[in-house]
Amino acid sequence: MEKAIAIICGGGPAPGINTVISSVSRVFISNGFKVIGVHEGFKGLLSDEAQVEDITFEFADRIGSLGGSALKMSRFKPKDSDFNDAFFRKYNVQLLVSIGGDDTASTASRLSEFLSENNFNVKNIHVPKTIDNDLPLPEGVPTFGYHSAKETGAILGNTIYEDARTSLNWFVMCAMGREAGHLAFGIGAACNYPMIVIPEIFNKTDISVDKIVNLVISSIIKRKILGINYGVAMISEGVFHFLSDEQLKATGINFMYDDHGHPELHQVSKAHIFNMLVMRKVKELNIDVRCRPVELGYTLRCCKPIGYDLNYCGQLGRGVYTLFTQGHTGCMVAVNPVGEVLPLYLSDLKGEDGKIKARLVNIESHRVKSVYENLHYLTKDDILEAKKYLSNPEPFIFNNILNW
Repeated sequence: MEKAIAIICGGGPAPGINTVISSVSRVFISNGFKVIGVHEGFKGLLSDEAQVEDITFEFADRIGSLGGSALKMSRFKPKDSDFNDAFFRKYNVQLLVSIGGDDTASTASRLSEFLSENNFNVKNIHVPKTIDNDLPLPEGVPTFGYHSAKETGAILGNTIYEDARTSLNWFVMCAMGREAGHLAFGIGAACNYPMIVIPEIFNKTDISVDKIVNLVISSIIKRKILGINYGVAMISEGVFHFLSDEQLKATGINFMYDDHGHPELHQVSKAHIFNMLVMRKVKELNIDVRCRPVELGYTLRCCKPIGYDLNYCGQLGRGVYTLFTQGHTGCMVAVNPVGEVLPLYLSDLKGEDGKIKARLVNIESHRVKSVYENLHYLTKDDILEAKKYLSNPEPFIFNNILNW
């Protein structure tokens, strides 16, 4: 039977998925393999009637520069009892290429072990994907899709900043990112926003709703002192992951709750929530300012990949073939800054809890410090001027809020 590889995509979309599918497919087809694209990730792969795409060279060539994913995606995470080898035996699959985040990588590794125990050896190589840029790749190496999402975010973000200048408004913007603030920081820095709030800046104090709101107010007042009555405050959605259910309930926002009593944050716009909280606070303080919310979320996931990611994803795809021919399995493919292909083994990346630890923004780096040193916020030197707008400026001093 003709030897084959299978490609699946898990999690949410990211710019460059089609480029990876394309580059993997073309190099394997050129070397005599049949390439099978499986729709709906592990859900499709393990079902009795998997929906597949017979990927030809022409198909691969056509999708290479497109956004989105030619293979439908799924967040389905199978239990060990869901595993079976029917698909792999039917198509004589030699390699499973998984494209996704850490959950997808871990599941692919578990499935490969199951197949080996059942006397059908299938190698698995994972291509790490997320616009959040939070997987622990080598220093200076981004996850694919991050730069394209940041580029699109900066284009939209600069349009919003121009709207702020034109209409003399403030905007509260939120960008995706789980525990890490890479995307929010990258867009905010590219647009020269006066305030950027990411989880990592709370390295010396606990995150709270009041502190986040006070950081925005601090920037608003600082700009008023400078004679600037507009601006944009960028807030990473990642801060929500550090707020307790009690804090969220105390906001008075009408959340929907799951069966465990936890707010369903994916159902709401984080920008709308923080904008409402900021407006509530400025009215309480009698500050003359208008704020509007802008959510940068799903708008970034399926954008067309920029040149950086087109080149990078091509390297990753070809790198899968390189690692496969070298006999590697149970690993992620990485390309270092000088273009060398490296295998990253999941066992080396997992912590004591068995989970892959998120790569955070390095607050101590010169790159990040230089941005935060030039944002607009109240300092001790502004207290006298700030009293024109605030009866007590102390709670709005940037270093006081963060304990920096």
